[in-house]
Amino acid sequence: MTKQPTPSITPCNPPELGTPPGYSQIVEVRAGRLIFIAGQTALNRNGKLVGHGDFGSQAAQVFVNLTIALHAAGCTATHLVKLTVFLTDMNNLAAYREARDAFFATVSPPAAPAVTLVEVSKLYGPDFMIEIEAIAAA
Repeated sequence: MTKQPTPSITPCNPPELGTPPGYSQIVEVRAGRLIFIAGQTALNRNGKLVGHGDFGSQAAQVFVNLTIALHAAGCTATHLVKLTVFLTDMNNLAAYREARDAFFATVSPPAAPAVTLVEVSKLYGPDFMIEIEAIAAA
């Protein structure tokens, strides 16, 4: 097995765009491979919803699932370069940020991927409140 080069992941926030809270405006990547992670919802390993009606619990489970997916690819949160976050209610933004910050606090150096966050009318399951898809570089 040949050793993969260590990816170079460089976040950037040009002063003209301002410094966003908890993510980067631009992420430059030089890597040997890209990992695309499908949208993760609050389902546990048995396919059961975690946190029915509880956004905080759902968000925590989504980040658990994202961690599992990253580890399966030999990665951690430091390898993330892009997140797309779907919320069914933008009033949950603060709770999302709390879960996100706890997730990124688990790695060093801190990760700050580019992020797109949108409110959607519904997700594929009627009880899902959050879904996150991701791209990692390794």
